[in-house]
Amino acid sequence: MKTSGSRREVACSFCAGTGRDPFDLLSDQSVCQVCHGRRKFSMIKPIMRCAFCRGSGIYPGQRITCTVCNGKGMVRVPKGTLVKCPVCKGVGTATDSGLPCLACKGKGMVAAKQEKTVRVNEKIKRSAGKGKR
Repeated sequence: MKTSGSRREVACSFCAGTGRDPFDLLSDQSVCQVCHGRRKFSMIKPIMRCAFCRGSGIYPGQRITCTVCNGKGMVRVPKGTLVKCPVCKGVGTATDSGLPCLACKGKGMVAAKQEKTVRVNEKIKRSAGKGKR
């Protein structure tokens, strides 16, 4: 990984930096659909490992690119203080569906000021579910 200014060069996680399709879906000569055969790409900082796919770039349990990081294995995060998402506890996955967490968008982290809003919204959702039946 190279760093220059506000950008960072990162090896493609989907193809593990080979530039080839990791699943050989079309042929063993097919290029990676994420990096288009370049083996790496440039991202604007700050970035961190994708919590949803755990940095693999592959959607958990599937043979497709991760919908959170688009197969890069890294996600851009807001500048400033970050805290674990209070909804998914930092794993990036919604506990009830296995889909990316809606509060943190699968990143596992939220800005410290956003955390308060997420907690309030969760309390509202829980109390709405306890209404008339």
